[in-house]
Amino acid sequence: MRCETRDRGTANPQGSREFLKTRGEPDKFRSLLAGYGFALGATAIWSGNFLVARGLTDAIPPVSLAFYRWLTAVLVFAPFAVRGVVRDWPLVRQHKGYMAVTAFVGVTCFNTFIYIAGHTTSAMNLSLIAITFPVFVVAISRVLFNELLSVKRVSGMVLVLLGVVCLITRGEVARLLAIRFAAGDLWMLAAAVLFAVFSILLKQKPADISVYSFQFVLFVMGLLFLLPFFIWEQTREPGLFLNRSTLPAVLYVGVFASLCAFLLWQRAIGILGPARAGMIYYTLPLFSGFLAFLFLGERIGLVHGVSLVLILTGIFLANQAS
Repeated sequence: MRCETRDRGTANPQGSREFLKTRGEPDKFRSLLAGYGFALGATAIWSGNFLVARGLTDAIPPVSLAFYRWLTAVLVFAPFAVRGVVRDWPLVRQHKGYMAVTAFVGVTCFNTFIYIAGHTTSAMNLSLIAITFPVFVVAISRVLFNELLSVKRVSGMVLVLLGVVCLITRGEVARLLAIRFAAGDLWMLAAAVLFAVFSILLKQKPADISVYSFQFVLFVMGLLFLLPFFIWEQTREPGLFLNRSTLPAVLYVGVFASLCAFLLWQRAIGILGPARAGMIYYTLPLFSGFLAFLFLGERIGLVHGVSLVLILTGIFLANQAS
C-alpha cells in the first residue's frame, strides 16, 4: 500500500506540471484582463483631458496650466504617499538619476508640449499626431530591446490607424488631404515621442519602490523641473488665471488626468508592457467622440461604427502577437 501511494505521487510528473500550468492560466488571464482595464481607464480619462485642455487654451498660458495641474496632483496625493516615500527614500536616492529622467520626460515636458501645441494647431491635427505614440513605442522597443515585430502586430497597427483616420476625417479623404501643418504640430509630435519614451521608461521601474512612492516622487520632481519655466512665463504673462470657469478644469486635469490616469497607466505598463498597452491608447478618439456626444451634442453615425470595428479588430490582432 505504501509503495502504491509513492507511485501515485511520482508516476506522472508531467501530469503534475500540466495541472499547475492549467491552474495558473486563470490567474494569468485575470492579470491580463486587469492590465487592459487599467490601460482603457487611463485612456478614457486622458480623452477628457484633451477636451478640457483645448478649452483652456485661451484662458491659461500653457506652462501655467501644466504647473497648476501637477501642483494639484502633488497636493492631493501627498497625504496618501508621504509615509511610503519616507520608507522608500533610500531606494529613491539609489535610483535618483532614472527617476529624474523619467519625471522630466513624462511630467515636465510631455503635457506641457501638448498645451503649447494647442495654441498653434487644430484639434484634428492634435488628434492625428497624438495617435502616433504607440508606433513610436513599437519602433523604440524594436531598436532598444529587439522586440519582435510580427505580421499580426503590423496588420493590427494598420487596421487601427485606418480606423482612427476614418473616425477623425469622418470618412472623407478630402479632409485628410486638406490638413495644413503648423508649428504646434512639431510640439505635438515631440509630445508623442516623449510619451513613448516615458512608457518604455516605466517598464524599467525599480521593483522595490512602491507604486505610490514612485509616482509621487515623479510628480514632485517634475513639478520642480517645471518651476523655472513657470516663473519665466509669469514674467511675460503675469496672473493667477484661476477663476470659476478654469478651476474645475484644473482640478480635473490635476486629480483625474494626472493622478488617477498615471497610476492606471503605470499599472498597465507593468502587466502588459509598453507595446501592448500602447495599442489600447488608440481608443482615445473613440472615448473623445463619445464624450463629445454626451457633453457637446455631436452626432454619432455609421462612420463611428466602422471606426470602432477597425480599431478594436486592430488592437485584438496586434495584441495576439508573440
